[in-house]
Amino acid sequence: MDPQFQTIFKEIKKGKFEPVYLLHGDEPFFIDKIANEIENTALNIAERSFNQNILFGKDITVGALIGYARGFPMMGDRQVIIVKEAQQINGFDNKENAKLLEQYFLNPQASTILVICFYENIDERKGWVKAVAKNGISYKSKKFYDNKLPDWVLEYCHAQKLKISYKAIQLLIDFIGNDLTRMASEIDKLMLNLKINEEISATTIEKYVGISKEYNIFEFQKALIQRDVVKANNIALYFSKNQKQNPLAATIVMLYSLFTKILLVHVTSNKSDNNLAPILGISPYFAKDYVLAGRNYSYPKTFEVIHYIKQAELNSKGIDSGSQTEKNILQELIYKILH
Repeated sequence: MDPQFQTIFKEIKKGKFEPVYLLHGDEPFFIDKIANEIENTALNIAERSFNQNILFGKDITVGALIGYARGFPMMGDRQVIIVKEAQQINGFDNKENAKLLEQYFLNPQASTILVICFYENIDERKGWVKAVAKNGISYKSKKFYDNKLPDWVLEYCHAQKLKISYKAIQLLIDFIGNDLTRMASEIDKLMLNLKINEEISATTIEKYVGISKEYNIFEFQKALIQRDVVKANNIALYFSKNQKQNPLAATIVMLYSLFTKILLVHVTSNKSDNNLAPILGISPYFAKDYVLAGRNYSYPKTFEVIHYIKQAELNSKGIDSGSQTEKNILQELIYKILH
């Protein structure tokens, strides 16, 4: 995980709090994790009724926010103010409000813990952001690249004292993508159904996450890698009949990811498992699958398939699609890939 996140989180768990936390970026998981830990630990249950306010950006102004922050705790040593969806505060960043914010952050109320959650990136060169960094924490939560996901899942499971197989990790990633909040939620739910010392396996995920054992993204990818025409078409048909659980947009993203990885295999001279794994962002356990895919899809064919996938994406958005349904788009795409 992000070293800065780990440092911030450890300090909070020790009961060491800063007067201001500016949490921003395009990965909500780490923002929410920090804010929730402060919400649950900074005050005891009895104190929260008087000294903890959870506010939402659309409901407050900058003036009101500073008013809350400059208030004093009732019958306690500190108060906690948490602002969620702060990007929705009207006029947050205009010149006058930016000055008010800067003035407060340069001299924050010592008895207040102010947590501001922005679910977008903020320009860290701004004066009020720099002021936060002088007297508190300014943390940018960055979206995880796909090639970092396997390590993150493994690390998250280890932190929960869970064992997980490489196949299970890949199945979760293929099914959920890089939505860390949902990923953590699914792993937490799995944990409730495991026996002591039981490993999370592909079978466990199929049973409790709601992925069909035979008709899932993982098996679909496997069928395409092996150029198993019958199996690939059967899964595509199943997806077409169950679009809510298997949206075309998600399938197209998976196909694009698969064939860009195959393209990387073609341009990588050292095709050993340990060399390919970090390049493709996968476990070495799966590297052989992509080498096989490279043999089954030539370099020109791989380029051709990526072009077909891009066409299908446009069609799925209603561009040059005519009267095609999502079922037609997927079936035609799979035909072009396999022939």
